[in-house]
Amino acid sequence: MELKIKAYQLEVPENCNLILGQSHFIKTVEDLYESIVNTVPQAEFGLAFGEASGKCLVCSAGNDAKLIKLAEREIQNMACGHSFLIYMKNAFPINVTQRIKNVPEVVNLFCATANPVQVIIAESDQGNGILGVIDGSSPGEIETEDDVEERTKFLRRIGYKM
Repeated sequence: MELKIKAYQLEVPENCNLILGQSHFIKTVEDLYESIVNTVPQAEFGLAFGEASGKCLVCSAGNDAKLIKLAEREIQNMACGHSFLIYMKNAFPINVTQRIKNVPEVVNLFCATANPVQVIIAESDQGNGILGVIDGSSPGEIETEDDVEERTKFLRRIGYKM
């Protein structure tokens, strides 16, 4: 059995966040949809899920046609069964990740980010699977007092701290 490892660069549109995960059942699409709209009703989003059995279709839902099409394309290009991808605007992953983790079909989240993402994919005779992700860039220096002040101001400016 031969195994190939490759990296796939996800498209991350400006002002968008994404959540990439793994699930195990076609009910995932409806349950993810409900978890987002019930948590952040104003979120604009598109999601896609790659079936791993039966017809092996890319299933999708959402309320933003462009984000739905993007999620469908990226799931189809990765060709990893039982994976899902959510693109969203007007919401941050921190608002929905716990709800998504509580969806019974969800088994893993690989990332929730607005950073550039490379998906590390293993390809075998059976199909493709996600091994992990490279989320953003490597950390460098230790933050300074000025960096701490900037970080705390940012969190307050976007409403996450008092």
